[in-house]
Amino acid sequence: MKEKEVGKITHFYDKISVGVVALTNNLKVGDKIHIQGAHDDFEQTVGSMQLEHEDVKEGKKGHQIAIKVDKQVHDNDRVLKMED
Repeated sequence: MKEKEVGKITHFYDKISVGVVALTNNLKVGDKIHIQGAHDDFEQTVGSMQLEHEDVKEGKKGHQIAIKVDKQVHDNDRVLKMED
């Protein structure tokens, strides 16, 4: 499975387990991602996504999107989209 970097974590809200991602490529709900950093290394599927507090199905390059994450993430963690 190939991986392509789609962004970096810029913030983490621990109470609601949400990570903010600065996108360098498009990302959609349902995409499988790999979050990798100094403290983190796990895979998950994007279940929901928000842009400016509105639910969206896709984030585009340049957007700052918020996604629900399965585990704690840290600033500058890489977000990689997994592709067949």
